[in-house]
Amino acid sequence: MFQLTATPASALSDEPVHIRATGLPPLQLVTLTASLEDEKGNLYRSKAFYRANEAGELDLKQAPSCGGDYVGVHPMGLFWSLKPERPFRRLLKRDVMNSPFLVTLDLYDSVCFHDAATVPPRASQVVQRWFRRPGTQRVQIREGRVRGALFLPPGEGPFPGVIDLFGGVGGLIEFRASLLAAHGFAVLALAYFAYEDLPNPLLEVDLEYFEEAANLLLAHPKIQGPGIGVLSVSKGAEIGLAMACFLKQVAATVCINGSNAVFDFPIRYRDLVMSPIQSFLEHMQVHVSGAICLLHYRGDPRDKLNQQSVFPIEKAQGQILFIIGESDQVMDGKEYAKQALEQLKSHGRSNGRMLVYPGAGHLLEPPYAPLCYASHGLPTSRNHPISIFIKHPISRPLLWGGDPAAHAAAQEHAWGEIQKFFRQHLTQTRSQL
Repeated sequence: MFQLTATPASALSDEPVHIRATGLPPLQLVTLTASLEDEKGNLYRSKAFYRANEAGELDLKQAPSCGGDYVGVHPMGLFWSLKPERPFRRLLKRDVMNSPFLVTLDLYDSVCFHDAATVPPRASQVVQRWFRRPGTQRVQIREGRVRGALFLPPGEGPFPGVIDLFGGVGGLIEFRASLLAAHGFAVLALAYFAYEDLPNPLLEVDLEYFEEAANLLLAHPKIQGPGIGVLSVSKGAEIGLAMACFLKQVAATVCINGSNAVFDFPIRYRDLVMSPIQSFLEHMQVHVSGAICLLHYRGDPRDKLNQQSVFPIEKAQGQILFIIGESDQVMDGKEYAKQALEQLKSHGRSNGRMLVYPGAGHLLEPPYAPLCYASHGLPTSRNHPISIFIKHPISRPLLWGGDPAAHAAAQEHAWGEIQKFFRQHLTQTRSQL
């Protein structure tokens, strides 16, 4: 009798699942599929073809996929290879507290290319993928100008505090903050445009808003000072680096695929205004998929005319970790990080380092999240994900880039490195007091 098991059947979405099948005919070719429906009814699917061993068993920790959406030994391949049925959709968990994503795993006793609805599976299993640990507290933040959601782990604390920033998607994105809180951090998912009464569209970045958020976090009784961390990606990573340079509250900053200079919109901090580097629409390219590639359209921070737009990274008092996907199709983050590290070195500073992941794209997320190769914007923001960068209304999707298997490996490794980095630089002060 065919049996399909997936353990644990309920777990955090950044935890691996062990998938096994038993009761198969010896050396039987089978198809395994995964499907997930997001909160808006968009369907995501993946499939892979396997051969059972001589005992009629299949263990995805050991058995290689012969074909399908990935090839080789990838125990979590069915999860990270999920693709939207309708193109250019990005999988984002919205309600992180009350419901998991449900992933349905199905087993078929042949190589199946047909629509799964026409042939019933021989065995099925549903896996719950949660984005918060039991006992996690979510606190809605509406204090002063600050808008966001604070995730507190169970217990009295104090906990190291982190501000979590996304990029041009806008609104309030919570899934990464709630997951990081599951690992012992107090994390403020911070909105900065296209949410409640915040600006929409974004026209200028006011760093004092982020300073207000940092002070709010440090004032919380469950936050361990004296400094906070910043976890940031894309446009958020540009802001994160600015925070590292100008805000004394920031002790550790992770910049995922960001820049070392101001692009798109001015950044203001008190009396200082940093103007953006000019970009060139004529350097945009159209991918075969129809998505826009922005990789070559920005001006060069090394140009003498652009020096006033380059962040003074030598002023950063905390530690900085640059995480780079080498197949990013939005920006050359590796080059920007190299320039930033050279700038630090030229001032006798050594408080920055870089992790580079070959084959990884722009949207590096927590482990086992499927690669989003290209996507449209979200309706919450008047800044399309292209217009957040170029300030021109364009309806095409934006190309993010990445190879699915390499991107998945990068996400798994980087997530552990991010946690180690924050633990090292946000919790060491306790033993020094």
